[in-house]
Amino acid sequence: MKIFLDTANLNEITNYKDFIDGVTTNPTILSKQESKNYKNLILKICDLVKGHVSVEVISEKFDDMLKEGQELAKLHKQICVKLPCNYYGLRVSKYLSEDGIATNLTLCFSATQAILAAKCGATYVSPFIGRLDDVGQNGLSLIREICEIYRQYSFETNVLAASVRNSYHVTQAAIAGADVVTVTPKVLQNCMDHNLTKIGVELFNNDWKNRKK
Repeated sequence: MKIFLDTANLNEITNYKDFIDGVTTNPTILSKQESKNYKNLILKICDLVKGHVSVEVISEKFDDMLKEGQELAKLHKQICVKLPCNYYGLRVSKYLSEDGIATNLTLCFSATQAILAAKCGATYVSPFIGRLDDVGQNGLSLIREICEIYRQYSFETNVLAASVRNSYHVTQAAIAGADVVTVTPKVLQNCMDHNLTKIGVELFNNDWKNRKK
């Protein structure tokens, strides 16, 4: 399973670049960065990682979304055009995919949306675990459903588990068969940390310091 970092902060990406395979961004994430030249920021992100960097369109109609997606793809070969999993986004994904442009269908909340994303040639589909949990549905159950459907029909679209809130989500998404999980820096750090590891390190270091000389 690949791990993407859900951020546009260059310091965070630099700090965790040894552990990640790509980056996901969205308009909200980009709007919070100090740099207002978002194209330059995206190029710097591409220089830091080896895999795809998802960048989302902000247009809402087909022609505008298609043009924006094509322009984003020209910025760098690692750009993956992020599109909403709706009528226009699915259509644009089909056109871009036929031109060899990577796409990420985001804000996916149902298996039927994921089926259509795969049929439209999406490189990734991003089911949102946490947001489904917030409204009383089971986000991880959706990951399992999509993975099973994709296996059944040999769809090539990658399941990218998004809106991941904790390390449990990461583990369960991996068990379900997700191809990618995108996490915030905080969640990624939590995946590395364990209190027993901390205690063990302290114990070993104290024993070494107090050894007989």
